[in-house]
Amino acid sequence: MKNPYSLSFGKEPTEHIPRLAQTATVTGSFLEHMDDQQIYLITGIRGSGKTVFMTDIQNRFLKEDDWIVTELNPERDLLTALASKLSSENSLANIFKSAKINLSFWGLGLEVSGVAPITDIEVAISRMLQSLKSHDKKLLITIDEVTSNRFMREFAAAYQILIRQDLPVYLLMTGLYENINKLQNEDSLTFLYRAPRIALEALNVTSIASNYSRNLNLDHDRAMDMAYLTKGYSFAFQVLGYLTWENGGDYKSVLPEYRQYLDEFIYDKIWSELSQKDKSVLNAVSRVDSRKIEEIRNLLGMQTNEFNPYRKRLINRGLLDGKERGYVKLVLPMFAEYIRDNS
Repeated sequence: MKNPYSLSFGKEPTEHIPRLAQTATVTGSFLEHMDDQQIYLITGIRGSGKTVFMTDIQNRFLKEDDWIVTELNPERDLLTALASKLSSENSLANIFKSAKINLSFWGLGLEVSGVAPITDIEVAISRMLQSLKSHDKKLLITIDEVTSNRFMREFAAAYQILIRQDLPVYLLMTGLYENINKLQNEDSLTFLYRAPRIALEALNVTSIASNYSRNLNLDHDRAMDMAYLTKGYSFAFQVLGYLTWENGGDYKSVLPEYRQYLDEFIYDKIWSELSQKDKSVLNAVSRVDSRKIEEIRNLLGMQTNEFNPYRKRLINRGLLDGKERGYVKLVLPMFAEYIRDNS
């Protein structure tokens, strides 16, 4: 049997832990028009499973006859790419031709004789969506790992207009907290600031243990030990499962290699993107066993008003957990050791 776990980013692994509650929130909102939400922003740290989560939702909507699902590349001209993808599907092209939508100006192969070509891409997309609406069809657009570049800003501004026109278009975007935050804070895109976010936190440890027990033929106690070693971190779940499978179920002997994968694939990148002050705060957190904020501040020589902005930012970035009042803790497995080794 092939190893069911994966070390690859962006590809849906054979084994993964579904996020049932969050998936139900998005699908229920889009399918049943709950709260009239037409957009969700999915955030989370690298390796938290954002792409897998989005793929689960994509697959759910692909089963719906009245839904069209298209994925766009955030590094390309999103508006032109959207028009191109829609017009390239034969069943949709026939709908657009019947609506006399001529896209020959854009070189998209959809030409209607005797009808002037549309020369504004936003007008073209609006007309296309209006014709889909008349056929009781809805469009789900997914964009993975968004950044605040020119293409994304243009697309978001156009999307805001499409929503105001009451068109059946829905948007699901994933991105790191800092990238989503930057996009939301663009002056012309204030509507995004009101868009609901779903922050992907730790996976259910019991579900991880059950998965390990089933696939690796482990008893409950050993499976739970493995699950706790991942701290519910999606990438860690895959890496530890993959290495243990390759090592015949002996997870303890692969722990040095497990740590190396986390360091090289995730932690080196995270660490390089932090400010020196952020690193100092994390270093203090890693050295205070009690996890008390007061003791961490004393170690840093910081007052509450100086410490709180760093605490909030590191929580938002998915590196700290601050749910317990007066305490913080590191979220990622073996990250404390990494911090101490690199500080």
